Amino acid sequence: MSLIELVVAIVVVAICLTGAFALVDTTTRRSADPMLERQATSIAEAYLEEILQQSYVDPDDGEVCPAAEADRTLFDNVCDYSGLVEAGARSQQGEAVAGLESYRVEVAIDPKASLGDLSGESVVLRIDVTVTDPIGRPVRLSAYRTNA
Repeated sequence: MSLIELVVAIVVVAICLTGAFALVDTTTRRSADPMLERQATSIAEAYLEEILQQSYVDPDDGEVCPAAEADRTLFDNVCDYSGLVEAGARSQQGEAVAGLESYRVEVAIDPKASLGDLSGESVVLRIDVTVTDPIGRPVRLSAYRTNA
C-alpha cells in the first residue's frame, strides 16, 4: 500500500466518522422532542374536552357567545373560553399542574365557522386550542360545536 492510498483511506474514514457523529449529535439533541409533543397534545386534548362539555348557550341568559365570565372557574358555556391564554397548564379550577409550567395554552372560538351545510353566525362554533411546548413548537387541536 502506498502513502497516497493510505492518506485517501484516512480521509474517507474521517468523512464517514464526521457524518456519523453529526447523526448521533442530532439524535441526542432531539431525544426529548416526542415527549414534549405528546405532553402538548395531552394538554390540548384536556382543554378541548373541558370546553366541549360546556353548554352551547349561556345558561344565565340563553345567548350564544355573551360576554365572558370573569374567571375560568365560572365559565359555563363554550364561548367563555374565547381568548383564554394561560402560561402553564392549569386544572379546571385554575390550579397550576406541576411540571407543565413551561407550556403556553391559547384558546380561540370562531362563532362564524361553517361545517358542511351549517353556516352563519352562532350556528357553528369552531374551537381551536393551541399549546406551545417549551422549545416553542405549537400543537393545535380543533373541534366544532353546533346547537343542531
